[in-house]
Amino acid sequence: MMSENVLPKVPLARRIGKIVWRVALVVAFAAAIGWVLNRIEVSLEQDTRPAGFARGMVQGVLMPMSMPNLLVGKDVAIYSVNNRGVPYKLGYTAGVNSAGAVFFGFFFWRVGKMRKGSK
Repeated sequence: MMSENVLPKVPLARRIGKIVWRVALVVAFAAAIGWVLNRIEVSLEQDTRPAGFARGMVQGVLMPMSMPNLLVGKDVAIYSVNNRGVPYKLGYTAGVNSAGAVFFGFFFWRVGKMRKGSK
């Protein structure tokens, strides 16, 4: 008796091609994020006023996205030294947590979707 869940065999070259394509997409996406992050940081650093809640929120959201730049040795300002204290730090913390919630929410949604598809 043959099982209905038997997947068709995919040629090795096609599987390798899919992996290469996905890696290329991730690298291109990381480069685009890095470029956008650098442009935003340049514009934020030109403002001489102390950073408040809104700027802290923006920098908090962008902080996790700075990792590709930091890994290749490019220094990125991820925290404003000239800030208003508690309001900036609250905004920064809220930004980091909201970025994490979006990322992990999407990740766990995908995992749940994959589990349902395999049943």
